Amino acid sequence: MDNQLKSPILSLITLIAKMCHGLLPLRAGALCSLMTAALVALPVNAQDLEPRSYTNIPVGMHFLALGYLNSEGALSPSPSVPLKDAHLKLDAGVVGYATTFGIGGSASKLDMSASRICMKGNATFQGEYAEVDRCGYGDPKIRLTWNFYGAPAVERKDFAQYSEGLVMGTSLQVSLPVGSYDKDTLINAGANQWIFRPGIGMSYKVGDWYYSAMGSIRFYTDNDEFYNDVFLVKDPQYTFQGHIIYSITRGQWLSLSANYFIGGETNKNGVDADDAEDNSRFGLTYSLAFNQKHSIKVYASTGVITRIGNDFDTYGLVWQYAF
Repeated sequence: MDNQLKSPILSLITLIAKMCHGLLPLRAGALCSLMTAALVALPVNAQDLEPRSYTNIPVGMHFLALGYLNSEGALSPSPSVPLKDAHLKLDAGVVGYATTFGIGGSASKLDMSASRICMKGNATFQGEYAEVDRCGYGDPKIRLTWNFYGAPAVERKDFAQYSEGLVMGTSLQVSLPVGSYDKDTLINAGANQWIFRPGIGMSYKVGDWYYSAMGSIRFYTDNDEFYNDVFLVKDPQYTFQGHIIYSITRGQWLSLSANYFIGGETNKNGVDADDAEDNSRFGLTYSLAFNQKHSIKVYASTGVITRIGNDFDTYGLVWQYAF
């Protein structure tokens, strides 16, 4: 991570921690800790890091989230096509909602998100230079998560008595192809493809430490209206994530995260594009609950292994409200 990105993010984390020191009452306890979990994931691209996706949470709760994300470098707004020789700046506003309930006696969660993305920069495709300077809507995403082991469906009033250890779960996320898309434009906010992402993961709590790992596969439908009348087929993409999370105090945690994603080669009009991804990212997330209703999350990530479409930096801020 370069100094221009790292300095403002770490400065913001330090400032928030100093401002809010002693603000969190002890009576908030476990409820404030769960407030800062990844209850509403706000992904914009396929390389996102998602700490605490498989921790247990009370049933019968609702969450609203608003976020801002900035990315700059060699990236693609759409996850379906890794752009070559791209130099883009992306600013996104994201809104999300989640609700929790029980399935078969275990805790489950349904979350959804939508985004408005502004893009500026350029890229090349088949030797053709393309520029972009406009805004559009990203494809909305819906995900169902079921923690089938170690996560009983406990109501909020009884959650303080729950002691978390090993939690295992599975999920299915669907990306709906209803975002902004123009077949005569190379760089789009939407993908014009259904994306199905089954996943499995676990978390394990020991004292003040959480250890989390997950894996997922993205399956893409074909895009028969790609740029320059190209028929686009994309292979599945495989993603693996790991997270080490430290609970600083009740309601505050810090996560060091890394992922590795491979595959996803595209085929354009029957010709393999030799653009399979073999990339890795590293990220830092700080989360703070002010009380049982309000929390914020600050995060930053950068590409550390890049074959294609991963040489960019990202930072963001998310506010979450529980009701």
